[in-house]
Formats: sequence, structure tokens, C-alpha cells
Amino acid sequence: MKIAFQTLACPSWNWETIVSEAQRMGYDGIEIRGIEGEMYLPKARPFLPGNIQETMADLKKRGLAICCLDSGCAFHDGERYDKAITEGRDTIDLAARLEVPYIRVFGDLVPPGAQHEDVVAMVAQGLEELGRYAEDKQVKVLLETHGDFNKQKVILDVLGRVQSGAVGVLWDFEHPYMHGESVSDTYGHLAPYIKHTHVKDARHTDGGKELCLIGDGEVPVPEIVALLKEGGYSGWLSLEYEKQWVPALEEPEVSLPAYIGYIKQVLGQ
Repeated sequence: MKIAFQTLACPSWNWETIVSEAQRMGYDGIEIRGIEGEMYLPKARPFLPGNIQETMADLKKRGLAICCLDSGCAFHDGERYDKAITEGRDTIDLAARLEVPYIRVFGDLVPPGAQHEDVVAMVAQGLEELGRYAEDKQVKVLLETHGDFNKQKVILDVLGRVQSGAVGVLWDFEHPYMHGESVSDTYGHLAPYIKHTHVKDARHTDGGKELCLIGDGEVPVPEIVALLKEGGYSGWLSLEYEKQWVPALEEPEVSLPAYIGYIKQVLGQ
């Protein structure tokens, strides 16, 4: 398995710092969720038409890959559905140019007052549209286990309505587990669809939960990695450490070395 971190962990770093630090710390790759404050990835400086070839050449020289482009697409809101489709297509086009295999999207929420069935149908429709668009571009569209779409039953309900072969699952370790689903249940049902992972840790508090450094919380990361290994997964173990959204979390100078040291130990490297 290969090791990456998502750029939410280092929101204050510019692109040059991100790639140089990834190389220095021994990461295999980087997952992109915003660069230099730009969350719409086709507009991010390294991926602009005049910069993209230099970016790709530099990554190759450093022995780094971009493992996934994380869009903000969510399909639960009918009023924003067309905007989500547009962002998804733009992100797929960028992934194809960068030779990145995956983009991430959300089902996300069942809004108050909405019918669960209607939202599931709309999420499935969004995945189908983007999947069809991605099919001839060597890109897959991955639905993350997140929000109200964080457990295997609802994920399978969505996927059962999708025909495109370019759709899969991004398993965020923390969301299903911290909402009461066992890792064996999640993996046992979603294994055929899992193409990518987010490694994240958290612990319960009186008011809910809080994110923390990998190994300091309750998510059984070694157990999950063992399940993936036994199942033949050979993809990415990508740290999602959400400092972009939770500024009180540790700085990347702490979180990123801590993660690669921890996960290499789990992998026996």
C-alpha cells in the first residue's frame, strides 16, 4: 500500500512547500483538497494551463503522485445539483490531464424536511452522470463514506441504482466507525467497491467527538489496515487531517511526520 496526505492538513503551505515536504518525509503521494486557499481545483495555481506540464514534470522528478482530486461536489441539494455536476466534470477533466485515477464526491446530507428516498435517488443520479462522463477518461468517481451517507447500507442503496462502471467508494475510516458501525461490517459489504481510503482518527467527547492525531483516538486503524491487506487492497492510505476546517489541530510539521511514522509501523515497513 502507498502512503499519502491530503492538503487539508497543511492549509498554510504553498505548492512548492507541499511537494518538497512530501518528498523529504518519504511520502509516495499527495491528495488534493485545496491549494493556497483555492478549493476549486481547476483554478489552483499549479493546475492552470500554463503551469500544469511543469507541475507534472516536477512531481515525476520527485517520485510523487497525486492519488486523488477531492471536489466539493455534493448531490443532496437540488438547487445546487447542476453546479455540482459542472464542478465534477471540470474535476474529472483535470484528473485526466494530470493522470490522476480518482475524484472524490459526496452524497452528504439528507436535509431537514427532505425525503430520504428522494435524496438517495438524486445522489445516485449525480454519480451516474459523472460516472458516464468519466468512463472514457481513465478516471473513477468515488463516493466518500461521509455525512448521512457514511454507513454501508445507504452506500449500497445508492450504488445499487448506478450502472456506470466508473463509480466506486472512498472509505473514510472515521465516519462509519464513530457513528456506530463496526469496521468488519463496513468492509464486509463495501470491499468490492473500495478504491481509495482516508485514514483519520477521533475520540468521543461529552459534546460529540473531536479529531486527533492518528493513534491518539478510538478508530482501530491497525485492524482496518489488516482487513484491507487481507482483502488484497494495494491502493493508498491517505491521511485526512482537517486543519483547514479545525485550526486548533496540530500544525503539519507535527501531524505529517507523526502519520507517516505511525502508518509505516502499522504496515511493518
